[in-house]
Amino acid sequence: MRMRRRRGPFVRASLAAPAMLMIPAIIVAGAVALPLVYLALRTFDAGGDALDLLARWQTLRVLGRSVLLAAAVTATAVAISVPLASLTTRSDMPGKRVWSVLTVLPLVVPSYIGGFALVSALGPKGLAQQALEPLGVDRLPEIYGFPGAWLALSLFSYPYVLLSIRAAMAGLDPAQEEASRSLGHGTGETFLRVTLPQLRPAIGAGALLVALYTLSDFGAVSLLRFNSFTRVIYLQYEGSFDRTLAAVLALVLVALGIALVAWEQQLRGRARYYSVGSGTARRPPVAHLGRWRWPAFALTALLVLVALGIPASVLLYWLAQGLAHHVEIGFVGTAAAHAVYAAGLAAGAAVMAALPVAILAVRFPRRHVRVLEAAAYLGFAMPGIVVALALVFFGANFATPLYQTLFMLVLAYVVLFLPMAVGALRASLLQVNPAVEEAARSLGRSPLEVLATVTLPLMRSGIAVGAALVFLTAMKELPATLLLSPLGFKTLATEVWSAADIGFFSKAAVPALLLIGVSLVPVAILLWRERAHDGRG
Repeated sequence: MRMRRRRGPFVRASLAAPAMLMIPAIIVAGAVALPLVYLALRTFDAGGDALDLLARWQTLRVLGRSVLLAAAVTATAVAISVPLASLTTRSDMPGKRVWSVLTVLPLVVPSYIGGFALVSALGPKGLAQQALEPLGVDRLPEIYGFPGAWLALSLFSYPYVLLSIRAAMAGLDPAQEEASRSLGHGTGETFLRVTLPQLRPAIGAGALLVALYTLSDFGAVSLLRFNSFTRVIYLQYEGSFDRTLAAVLALVLVALGIALVAWEQQLRGRARYYSVGSGTARRPPVAHLGRWRWPAFALTALLVLVALGIPASVLLYWLAQGLAHHVEIGFVGTAAAHAVYAAGLAAGAAVMAALPVAILAVRFPRRHVRVLEAAAYLGFAMPGIVVALALVFFGANFATPLYQTLFMLVLAYVVLFLPMAVGALRASLLQVNPAVEEAARSLGRSPLEVLATVTLPLMRSGIAVGAALVFLTAMKELPATLLLSPLGFKTLATEVWSAADIGFFSKAAVPALLLIGVSLVPVAILLWRERAHDGRG
């Protein structure tokens, strides 16, 4: 039976979206597009000089290195996540429930904390080399450069792909796999020919996040001395009076991100991934690993040991060293208060900005609305350093009273993390039956009253999730905070960076551990939602 789409209480189907939603949504889209527009104008003003900068061998070399790093990290994340998702959801691997949680936890480690943990553990004169010196090991293989950046970003970004694949696996109809096995295909062949093609959209979505994460990373590549776009842009901004090159490179980085998003959408195509029949809500059969149970267990344990054990042990070691040598940690309270305050403002502002966009996208899905929604998602393609750089230029030249104020920092957070809020609000609004809103409207309530008394209360779970994700991601944001913070406004992220950048690891340990502890909250929310969804299946 076909289900008829209903539009909700604001207008009738034949009328346009109301101005009370369109005007705020246009303002939000304009604010998000501001960094991109300003960088384009700055590059256009440079004229032929911009083309000369782009044609330089050094620029092309940095572009190639950045693309190579993103491709290597993305391929590694997919190679880790596809088998790991199967092992932790559909196999009889020992302790798979525990591993299903532990394998996601590397997501709580910010890249700059993971980077300084790897440098401290595996770098020259690091903890590993000190432990091996009695055995005659004078020097470990070089950790700096591409190998270290690849290792750090792969270890702390693969959960994006893993979570996406596991969510997709929970919604697959096991009947298709059972039909394949009934035709004589084995477990491995069934996975490759039936299950894996259905997981292609999830793999693509997760891979896109990892690629964009790698291109936007600043902390890990800087600590590990790998010249990617973000590091070169930051060095150019800090060390040059003429910052046109930084603007040109920033625009190239945005263009690369937008190209990746468009490519992923093109690869996704129009293929169907749902079953034609009604489907059966039941769990898929468990794959018996046989003699491979314990090798799978050992490899999973090794991954968790490297991704979680190294950062945890290094941070605890330096914490003990700092306490033993009475390293000053009084700054942590002020830094934590600043971080919570700025992130709280960003969370509230992002939810308010996302609300009209989400309502329009769900209740009035028309062409111009889709354009506004796409503009709201531009933050996915704009790294933090690019947004910060654009707002620095804009504030210094056109909005001087706002330059180096908390407003600019919060605006950067909103631009960067608005997609998280829009996604959470949109998902929750899709679950609200428009008939409930229409009933309230028929009782004489205005659209604004219906929104305040009916729609928003029914969306409270999505609002909470969106606000929490923006809050905790803003807590960890580094490059935008470094470039846009008011004078003297230190946060946990900037304190970790300042100490780790000069090798003062004992001072960096306390804010780093606090950041990781706070970051456990959104991951717990994601795991709870995944477990609830799996329980319904």
